[in-house]
Amino acid sequence: MTLLFILIGLALVFDFLNGFHDSSNIVATIIFSRAMSPRKALMMTAAAEFAGPFLFGVAVAKTIGEDIVVQGSVDTLVLVAALIAAIFWNLFTWYFGIPSSSSHALIGGIIGAVAAGAGIGAIQVSGLIKVGIALFVSPVLGILVGFLITRLAFFLSRSATLRINTFFKNAQVLTGLGLALSHGANDAQKTMGIITLGLVVSGTISSFQVPLWVIAISAGAIALGTAVGGWRLIKTLGGKFYKIKPIHGFTAQISSASIILGAALLGGPVSTTQVVSSAILGAGSAQRVNMVRWGVAVNILVAWVVTIPITIIISFAVYWLLQILFIR
Repeated sequence: MTLLFILIGLALVFDFLNGFHDSSNIVATIIFSRAMSPRKALMMTAAAEFAGPFLFGVAVAKTIGEDIVVQGSVDTLVLVAALIAAIFWNLFTWYFGIPSSSSHALIGGIIGAVAAGAGIGAIQVSGLIKVGIALFVSPVLGILVGFLITRLAFFLSRSATLRINTFFKNAQVLTGLGLALSHGANDAQKTMGIITLGLVVSGTISSFQVPLWVIAISAGAIALGTAVGGWRLIKTLGGKFYKIKPIHGFTAQISSASIILGAALLGGPVSTTQVVSSAILGAGSAQRVNMVRWGVAVNILVAWVVTIPITIIISFAVYWLLQILFIR
């Protein structure tokens, strides 16, 4: 039971850091296009993220808790090691202002810890493929959908006056709200999946059914993290790609929200960081390809690629260290 309490505490820390880390994805374009003040944008986003899981179900939580690991093959220590690895990577990338993926970190942590504690055979290949498709296809869709919607927006507003910027600026309040709801519906569920799996493994509950209190504390933790806001990452996403205008913020948010919410309803855990970053790149390149600072995008791409391998290694090592400590 002590390990279970540690697991729940670490899961909520990860969830808080997920919101803290990923708040940049939701509010960067709103802030840098001057649609809302930073504090108002973060508060609106936090409230919407809390509501997201209650409105759109827990399909992603079931994917994390049921489809990746063979039931009965892992113990609580494995899940603790996975969370420690993911938390470490989130803190490391936040410190250096790198918008890496919390989802990648968690998946890598799970794979490494399960491999150390139960062997590769305890990982369900079909579930891992499902997660991999969601994680790696979604950013490609982000660029494509962001590009197409921005092109469409430019075409529809081709005869408009500069006052159209006021429309795009105000509309970002609604699109930002939709993006925040989709983020809460997808990302908070990853923590729910880990906690519920821990409850099953410990024998606290008999089957994988996400309790209401787990939904509430997970939604609350990610909302609290978002309210605090990760300013280092907000500056990266909002100012280093290119000078974001209201039209870019509007179209990037529509693109991101549709992809993330669609994945949440289908049970696909996606990286909000990846989707939003790629949608911002798609929106900018739709206006002019060379106005995007692609060097910054390459640095983020490198972080995406190395996150899973690094967290696999970290969680593998953490599991063996924890095992030694607990045996002693």
